[in-house]
Amino acid sequence: MPLQSKSRLILFLLLTAGWTSLCSGQTLPQTSGQTSEGTPQQQGTALSTGQLGDPRTFGSIGGTVVDQSGAVIAGARVELTQPGADQSLKQEVLSGADGQFSFAHAVPGSFQLTITSAGFATQTASGTLHSGEIYVAPPMALAVATTVAEIDVGVSQTEVAEEQIKVEEKQRVLGVLPNFYVSYIPDAVSLTAKQKFKLAWKTVVDPVTLVFVGGVAGVEQAENDFRGYGQGAQGYGKRFGATYADTVAGTYIGAAILPSLLKQDPRYFYKGTGSKPSRILYAMANSVICKGDNGRWQTNYSNILGSLAAGGISNLYYPAQNRGGVELTFESAAIGIGATAVANLFQEFFIRKLTPKVPDKPFAHP
Repeated sequence: MPLQSKSRLILFLLLTAGWTSLCSGQTLPQTSGQTSEGTPQQQGTALSTGQLGDPRTFGSIGGTVVDQSGAVIAGARVELTQPGADQSLKQEVLSGADGQFSFAHAVPGSFQLTITSAGFATQTASGTLHSGEIYVAPPMALAVATTVAEIDVGVSQTEVAEEQIKVEEKQRVLGVLPNFYVSYIPDAVSLTAKQKFKLAWKTVVDPVTLVFVGGVAGVEQAENDFRGYGQGAQGYGKRFGATYADTVAGTYIGAAILPSLLKQDPRYFYKGTGSKPSRILYAMANSVICKGDNGRWQTNYSNILGSLAAGGISNLYYPAQNRGGVELTFESAAIGIGATAVANLFQEFFIRKLTPKVPDKPFAHP
């Protein structure tokens, strides 16, 4: 690939597809005590409806089930457990279309709510209901299930990965620039070949990608780069086509075709913890290493070979005087790997702060 084009593509990749090289989550609000992870729980809102005289006067318990983005979850199973004299009292309801649930005849005393839904991790909340009280629990935010132990029977890992991809597809820097190839879930489920191709397709047809390709082609036109293309509308079209071909080839080869064949994950897994030097080394190393579909770290052949292949393919459509030999192809690949390392550093220290709808909890070491 010509160095002039490559330099512009590096800028383009850093802002858009470069971040592919490789949801604002909320901790489940609780009503008292701590969750199994030790997160302090929040108190629900209680509205008194009667005198606290008869301790057996029924009360009610209600709330809303949502996901990490705040969208309501319909059909979630909510179980109310209350200790009794002889045995625990249990009731079950399903959340409605608006995500709300309610137990109208709840016995005063301590209680526990257990919320389950396909594709989400089970959540619990506990509290104490007083006589004649309407207890309104804070929104029950369910996290996407990340391990087999958290997946309900009948939900496959492919379905869980699909839910996680939906979260990643909402990630945009400043709410605009696509940031699809970064996982803020350190133990995210590996993608199937079909899902890798789907993510690549979404990237190359994204309107922002097309706008940046058009911008790069415009700059090349103004500076008369690749003179063999000429000027005018025809020249601009050729430059646009060549730049877009570079983007498509690099994305599909390095993030879909080779990762599917080599069973590697094309995403960058955000670290977010540890000392600054360790995070710098981690980010830079991820330009040449990656997670395999088996969860183990390995040489990132997808990125390395993808850079070489994209550079070689570009010789098919660039003007003859701008085509490079084997030496230039390897040089371009090295530049591409370096650009990936720089992009990873931005991901690790800056991009997350500018990207809405990412998890807001601490991250485990990838």
